[in-house]
Amino acid sequence: MAEPFNSVPNTGLNMPNQNSSDQKLIDLEVKDAHVIFKTVWEDLDEEIGHANLRFPKELILLGGAPGSGKGTHTRFIMTARGLTCRPIVISDLLTSPQAERIKERGGMVGDKEVVGILLRKLLEEDFRDGAVLDGFPRTNVQVECLKLLVDKINQLHHEFANTNLAINFRRPTIHAMVLFISERTSIERQLQRGREIEAYNVEVNETGVGTLRELRATDLDESAARLRYQVFKEKTWDALNSLKELYHYHFVNAEGPIAEVEENILKELQYQSSLELDQRTHDRIRSLPLAEEIAHHARQELVRRLDGYELEHRDLFVQIVELIRDRFIPIITRHALSGRAHVNSENEIFLDPLAISMLIDVFSERGFHAVVDKHIREVPERVDLKTGEIHARTKIIYRIQILFKPSEIRRGYG
Repeated sequence: MAEPFNSVPNTGLNMPNQNSSDQKLIDLEVKDAHVIFKTVWEDLDEEIGHANLRFPKELILLGGAPGSGKGTHTRFIMTARGLTCRPIVISDLLTSPQAERIKERGGMVGDKEVVGILLRKLLEEDFRDGAVLDGFPRTNVQVECLKLLVDKINQLHHEFANTNLAINFRRPTIHAMVLFISERTSIERQLQRGREIEAYNVEVNETGVGTLRELRATDLDESAARLRYQVFKEKTWDALNSLKELYHYHFVNAEGPIAEVEENILKELQYQSSLELDQRTHDRIRSLPLAEEIAHHARQELVRRLDGYELEHRDLFVQIVELIRDRFIPIITRHALSGRAHVNSENEIFLDPLAISMLIDVFSERGFHAVVDKHIREVPERVDLKTGEIHARTKIIYRIQILFKPSEIRRGYG
């Protein structure tokens, strides 16, 4: 069983001083974040231009302990959200040309530099619809900077709402997704990854085929792997947990096999239009029912209608059932392999609209899907030789398509 992340035990000793100390630290971090963000934002505004500060519509903040599968599940998460751009891996940004120039000048890539590099990255056109941030935020300062960024994006959204640039400044949607694994699982996966990379690199060196993969020292040492997990719990966990009160928060059990974890992710990423659409867009379509609402009551409504046919329109109902049995079922049976049958009918029983409803409902109850199209044609019958007038009769043809699950029989070839 996976053990939960535990906070510092409450012993009841020196709590006032502890709380005061914690609050002072939080206040200091908040002030630092405001200074950092203000500097970065003003630089961007001046360099790029206010109207070009176009950030992603959606941000997925992906976090988790070492070995939790962030790299493994990123592509699946992006597919689930309909994103096609590459993920933004924060650790990769720290080795970017911009970060390397900072280090070459003797500087350190701290929170200010990370935020500056990240915001410039997010402004790239590829990320206009959304981006996955792998490894951000990791500190309380970065969390505060994220909050300030979202506030700024919302301000831009309102500022440009009634202009021809509005589509570039949509209301942002933020998902925080944390992949949880226990300490034991984290250590096992880190060491397993190390063994696999080590074996792969040996093969590359021996054959000369392939590219060497980075092998972390922590992936070969159990105590180092354990320390990485502890650092995550002590440093990053609080930052991620603080997002719970701010954005859509998804806590995913990542202990199991890949398929099971992906199922857990899908459950967490169910679409919520009221939270993601622009308010004006949502107000426009909110009167329309959701598919799930209709489907939820569909079976009960079908039963109610069928019982109503039997109790209130028995004669017509009997005729429809007999027509389906004698006329439709033989044709459907002949098309069992394809799962699709077409029946044309000129039966005058369908002049009564209730008969068509009965037909569709009976097929639905039996596991079929019926679609009825009504076609009206004028058919010439005679010509008045004196006047040349053509007399025609109206011909009504009901074209009925019945869809169903086809036979699973497969023909083999010798």
